[in-house]
Amino acid sequence: MITAQLVKELRDKTGVGMMDCKRALVENNGDMEAAITWLREKGIAKAAKKADRIAAEGTCAFAIAENNAVVYELNCETDFAAKNSNFLAVSEEIGKALVNSKAKDTDEALEVVYKGQKVADMVVNATAVIGEKISLRRVATFEKTNAQVFGAYSHMQGKIVSFAILDGANEEVAKDVCMHVAAMNPKYLSRADVNPEEIEKEKAILTQEALNEGKPANIVEKMVLGRVQKYLKDICLVDQPFVKDPDKTVDQYVKANNGKIVQYLRLEVGEGIEKKGCDFAAEVMAAVNS
Repeated sequence: MITAQLVKELRDKTGVGMMDCKRALVENNGDMEAAITWLREKGIAKAAKKADRIAAEGTCAFAIAENNAVVYELNCETDFAAKNSNFLAVSEEIGKALVNSKAKDTDEALEVVYKGQKVADMVVNATAVIGEKISLRRVATFEKTNAQVFGAYSHMQGKIVSFAILDGANEEVAKDVCMHVAAMNPKYLSRADVNPEEIEKEKAILTQEALNEGKPANIVEKMVLGRVQKYLKDICLVDQPFVKDPDKTVDQYVKANNGKIVQYLRLEVGEGIEKKGCDFAAEVMAAVNS
């Protein structure tokens, strides 16, 4: 019988997750040493030792299969490894695994089985082969109707990926929207999506700025109203000047092509991760010594 205490003991010895420890013990009839060997052979023990490392490099990617699509971020520790053929191959396989999965988030994505293997195990195996911590960080799946089109754009070999769904128009227009999103990084699709609390906070900041500039109180309100409108134009995709034709807004460009933006997403590698400083020489040495 595989007891909880036995599983905990194996976890303490290897640093591997509870479920993998239990599986190792089951596969080896409760033999501790055999289970440790099994974990090492599978690359799981080696991957666990790297679990606390910072993986802020990597690639953002997308995969499209007819009316389904997935956009995701796969991380590694160094830019050197991000260009490794094994890493890129794993990223491509993960895209194939997830494109039709309808996984709602990363946790669900890791449980998806593809060619008899969970995506989580694909990530663990990649860690063992490449020698760096590999992690699947963000996943979003999409589904469109036959009347809609997908647009996708990858910038700087996956450092930034943007994705959009349009009603009407065509794939070229949708890709133009994605190129704009990659360049301008809008926070929201439209003003309707902006949290009213954020607008009130911005009003308060702008009001104090105007007062500090010495503007008369009786005209501050009108000034702030105008500045808030400009702020909303800056952060909302449909109101931004279109990068290819700044005389038009993005919305005007899309409507001129008989379309409407339904949804968009922009991912940039390492967003929100506190990166450690590491020059190129250090990255090479880290890769060599892994």
